[in-house]
Amino acid sequence: MYPPIFALASKDAAVKAALGTNPTRLYLFGLAPEGVAYPYAVWQVVGGSPENYLTNTPVIDNHVIQIDVYGATAASVRAGALALRNALERHAHVTSWRGESRDAETKAYRSSFDMSFWTNR
Repeated sequence: MYPPIFALASKDAAVKAALGTNPTRLYLFGLAPEGVAYPYAVWQVVGGSPENYLTNTPVIDNHVIQIDVYGATAASVRAGALALRNALERHAHVTSWRGESRDAETKAYRSSFDMSFWTNR
């Protein structure tokens, strides 16, 4: 039902170079371990809908996924976002760039974007 974000991204050499290999630091939103090393990324479903038909039940779903990359430097965050975009864009489409920011308390940099995935049921 959900797009295989981790399975697709963790096979990509550039993602592994940007987000590590033991483990690849890409987590479902809210599940990044406390104190996780930078850079890392999280993803979550923020929207979507089934491909509805008048005569049949849907056979495919669209999921809009938000991806956020966090890091100690702007360069590491941009490298992680670029690697994820390039790896996942073979399977989905970028639908928006949510911008970049820096957290006032943690001083962590952040880059965010959305992708649209179509997944078979």
